[in-house]
Amino acid sequence: QVQLVESGGGFVQPGGSLRLSCTGSDFPLGFYAIGWFRQAQGKEREGVACISRTGVSTKYGDSVRDRVVISRDSRKNTVYLQLSSLMPEETAVYPCAAPPLDPHAGCSDYRSLTTHRYDFWGRGTQVTVSS
Repeated sequence: QVQLVESGGGFVQPGGSLRLSCTGSDFPLGFYAIGWFRQAQGKEREGVACISRTGVSTKYGDSVRDRVVISRDSRKNTVYLQLSSLMPEETAVYPCAAPPLDPHAGCSDYRSLTTHRYDFWGRGTQVTVSS
């Protein structure tokens, strides 16, 4: 089944860290820029980070800058999101997404952190930050 599969979420105390993974199942992540988003209950989906197809270019949302690192491993067909100094208000489902209808899309403009850029989504992994 062609899909994006996220993992690595869980419970963490405030100030803690997690590394999320986005793996392509019968889907070549290496062909596309990949975005990470998050959606808290009752709120709109928010762009967290984007990484270009080659991994050279990245872009981060203002609310997570300096606390998040996005990376990719083409051999494992996986994109990672390292979260640190997590806060309770960052409790959310974190899905990853790809733009197969726009394969040349990168991370250089503001649209790279908007949902409109992406048309293939995973279900997300739950991150809960609580003491």
